[in-house]
Amino acid sequence: MKPSFLLALLSLPALPTLAQDYDCMIEPAQTVEIRSPVVGILERVHARRGEAIRQGQVLVSIESSVEASAADSAKARADAQGQAEMSRAKVGALREKARRLQDLLKEEFVSAQAVEDAQAELKLAEAEMKAATENNQIARLDHRQAVDQLRRRQIHAPFSGVVVDQYLYPGALMDSSDTKKPVLKIAQTHPLKVQALLPVKAFTSVKPGQMVSVTPEAPFADKPIQARVRTVDRVLDAAAGTFGIVAEIDNAKGELPAGLRCRVKL
Repeated sequence: MKPSFLLALLSLPALPTLAQDYDCMIEPAQTVEIRSPVVGILERVHARRGEAIRQGQVLVSIESSVEASAADSAKARADAQGQAEMSRAKVGALREKARRLQDLLKEEFVSAQAVEDAQAELKLAEAEMKAATENNQIARLDHRQAVDQLRRRQIHAPFSGVVVDQYLYPGALMDSSDTKKPVLKIAQTHPLKVQALLPVKAFTSVKPGQMVSVTPEAPFADKPIQARVRTVDRVLDAAAGTFGIVAEIDNAKGELPAGLRCRVKL
């Protein structure tokens, strides 16, 4: 459990105390800063502060005209089958020619040299066909790489949640090496995470998988919410005489915001 959270929780003014009720905080399951994986100009931000987002949704578009042109050119090369088809047709014709000359040689209508020349021509055509096939395979790989580069110009939401803040706006230069300039901060609000510090005497009263009752602060204190304990610290804070637990609240409807104080009852 993070020291900053412990200090914040310990500094909170106490809410009215009930038997086996303890202070807690309701937080996002995770918070992530969205940064660009490439260097480029920020073209569009698709979600604003406070908006709900869904997993896989495009959050950020980076200017991509050069990458789009490269992908189109690579696709045209990958789709070009003319050289390979011509090589296959040539090999087929030369194989038939070599077969006929071989039959004629048996009847002594052609010389052995003519047969050898036809077989040499066939081998050359087969080599050309192999090269054309390999070039086509390389073109398909180039197209795949170009498409991957184009896709990197869009940043997708890694999970469903909400946009917490926006730091950059269209026209800004983004650089993957600049760790100080995220585009957005997003938070996962389903499930929500409940963190609490409990006294050591309560250690045997809670275990992972157990259901606990969580009462958020007003105006969300109308009824307790059930939460499932996910983590119980196995190392206690001897100086404070406490240990931490983390529970999860199902927040599929998004009715409960993160950042609330609460009371947890075992």
